[in-house]
Amino acid sequence: MTSRIDPLTLEVVELIGTIVARYHEEYEEAAAKHSLTGAQARVLGLLSRGPTPMRRLAQQLKCEPSNVTGIVDRLESRGFAERRLDPADRRVKLAAATEAGRETAERLRGSLDFAREPLAELSDEERTVLRDLLKRMLGVAP
Repeated sequence: MTSRIDPLTLEVVELIGTIVARYHEEYEEAAAKHSLTGAQARVLGLLSRGPTPMRRLAQQLKCEPSNVTGIVDRLESRGFAERRLDPADRRVKLAAATEAGRETAERLRGSLDFAREPLAELSDEERTVLRDLLKRMLGVAP
């Protein structure tokens, strides 16, 4: 049985792909302005939300824990991150952003204009509908 994708669905999928590609391109450029790789910037952004177990970082980034170890090593050498023992389970290592790391993550977020500018042209109602549709597509409750 052959499955055909209707033209509208195909167009939506292509538009989503274009948006994702543009976002990644701008994210990499913004990271480079802070002398970070895209992966380092993503980890720093996650850590700026609070201390996180190394294993959870790997799950969120969909990579091997050894990759996260190297990224955190580089962030730590620049004073952007530190390792801590989890007070709830001392066998677990947490990675955490330092004050300098949180400030850098905030500046990085502030420099990402790609999505912010076009979204500002939408009404609150349109942004709410878009958010809810995207959450529905991801299987996340609105």
